[in-house]
Amino acid sequence: MRIHYRLLGIFLAIAPSAYALETESLPVLAPLQQQAQAARLSAQFLTRFGYRPIALDDALSAKIMTRFIKSLDPDRTLFLQGDIDKFMADSAKIDDAIKREDLRIPFSIFNVYEQRVAGRMDYARTLLKQNFDFSVQEAYSLLRDEAPWPQSEAESDDLWRKRVKGDWLRLKLAGKTDAIIRDTLDKRYQNSFERAFKYKSDDVFQSFMGAYTTSVDPHTDYFGARASAEFDISMKLSLVGIGAVLQERDDYTTIRELVPGGPAQLSGKLTVGDRITGVGQGEDGPVKEVVGMRLDEIVQMIRGKKGSVVRLDILPADVGPDGSHRIIRLTRDKISLEKQAAKKTTLSIKDGGATRKIGVITLPAFYEDFEARRKGDPDYRSASRDVGKLLGELKQDDVDGVVIDLRNNGGGSLTEAIELTGLFLGKGPVVQQRGANGRVEVESNDRPVPAWTGPVGVLINRGSASASEIFAAAIQDYGRGVIIGEPSFGKGTVQTVVDLDKAANNSKPKFGQLKLTIAQFFRVNGGTTQLHGVTPDISLPGLSDTKSFGEASYDNALPWKQIKPAKYAPTGDLAALLPQLQKRHDARVRNDGDFQRFVEDIAELKAQREKGVISLNLTERRNELAAQATRLKARAQINDGMDLGEDDGLQANERSLSADIAIENARKNAKDVLLNEAAAILADEADLQEGMQ
Repeated sequence: MRIHYRLLGIFLAIAPSAYALETESLPVLAPLQQQAQAARLSAQFLTRFGYRPIALDDALSAKIMTRFIKSLDPDRTLFLQGDIDKFMADSAKIDDAIKREDLRIPFSIFNVYEQRVAGRMDYARTLLKQNFDFSVQEAYSLLRDEAPWPQSEAESDDLWRKRVKGDWLRLKLAGKTDAIIRDTLDKRYQNSFERAFKYKSDDVFQSFMGAYTTSVDPHTDYFGARASAEFDISMKLSLVGIGAVLQERDDYTTIRELVPGGPAQLSGKLTVGDRITGVGQGEDGPVKEVVGMRLDEIVQMIRGKKGSVVRLDILPADVGPDGSHRIIRLTRDKISLEKQAAKKTTLSIKDGGATRKIGVITLPAFYEDFEARRKGDPDYRSASRDVGKLLGELKQDDVDGVVIDLRNNGGGSLTEAIELTGLFLGKGPVVQQRGANGRVEVESNDRPVPAWTGPVGVLINRGSASASEIFAAAIQDYGRGVIIGEPSFGKGTVQTVVDLDKAANNSKPKFGQLKLTIAQFFRVNGGTTQLHGVTPDISLPGLSDTKSFGEASYDNALPWKQIKPAKYAPTGDLAALLPQLQKRHDARVRNDGDFQRFVEDIAELKAQREKGVISLNLTERRNELAAQATRLKARAQINDGMDLGEDDGLQANERSLSADIAIENARKNAKDVLLNEAAAILADEADLQEGMQ
């Protein structure tokens, strides 16, 4: 068995988009032999080497079936009860099928899914030919994950009638004419219809293996070849390509952004909005038309080896579909994904008559270029190295304190969590790790002295998980800094990535990779973040729905445990300061209009979430919007994922590209109430610590 590295984190897989003609011509997908072999090999690892080995038996088989169905139709709007009854009749056969290398059951279910998607979208488009009566009293349920499956075609038709009516009403309330609404929704449903024709066997297998692995535990996962490549890119923050962010818009692959310093930007031949209609390899390879192809497939065609040539057939942004094309030649190069790297800023916080400078380091993930480090590259990229450089720059800026912003940081490399902690603590234990054999190992950092000795705060939210929780917990246990925000995710397990091809001695990649839970981590004080997460010292309001997001929301999460503390010596004691910090925080936010409006917005969002239904009555909806407009009048936009502004009823790819980018930029540049308050709390800490000296 070849284990490459240890990981902690939450990684999200993005489902690909898709393509079509007539429902009758839907492709019938079938499993490949190598997929069945990969499933059986994965089962061997999962039943023998996992932290909590679970037998592949009839009980697990039923769970896999349930999760697979839910992954395809989470809102229960596609399948009928009759479909579910037929599927579940085979629910006890999945285990035997995996062992026999026979995956026909999940593939047959997926083929029914394709038919249901195409059929429902076809029906939705027919509904657009009629007019809707918005004077009647009826509602559409948004929360259908536990609703009964439609019992009949007629019941499903009524469900979709309400759904289409709701889509129409949103656009109508946004001021769109009936003609524009019909055109917009027809394109929307047509695009969804066409997706059913783009699915391939890899998509089915990825979904099925995801259902299997997460039935073992929430953070075990399977990566096919493409998913593995994307995972590697996310960890090393680099790839070889042309340096363009692409988006699918109306069957065209459109350039949304040019990466500064990348081949595309340096060429001066491409601009945002240009459409790629063909891709050719090398100086004279044939140019293959890519209009209507899946975006992920086009991306793979454009990426390649450093120094190699790719030729693109471009339809310029400022011409119509029949405009003149041009062929451009680009040489692929290494692209650094700087947007996903650690970055710093400085905030000025007024403290009485003085102003304090607070440095903020935002860290989106605990990334590390494993391969470069293993090869001994002295300049390998990692989160702790980048943060160390930023701390040096903040020192030069003479800041009074540093906030580490870990909001929505789902984790990453365990090594990087330990190294990052050392930047603030120096040498000493950081985390304890217990393997499947029950043996506990203490993971320590060997850095002789910390890189930053001044006041430090850690800003977390529900999306801060795993490696983020190790760092925050260590800072808290050592009394090194103040933890600010909302309780973190609660993931206390360690994963490793197993290369199944190396395990099987394959000369070429066929089987993919398995992310396998191998250990549970514990704080140096003996507790664990599992289920409970890290509890902040100073709480800030949060947006997350704890019932559906967080470790405690999983039905098969590991239980909370406690072990003996490690031998460590706290470097500080903030216990005496916390009551004073809380008092100053309470007084400040009580008189902060932006903060109080943020709290009101959270209450409104939670109320909408709990309501779970929307009215399809025009008068009621107009009254709701009027009340909301009154409440939001003259309000500055507030950040942290909240958007209670005017609803245009459109999806991102239905707006003009410039309008969509403008909305994205407005959100990025909006006032961040929570970050500002975290900086103010740290300024208070600096002030109080100075007073104690």
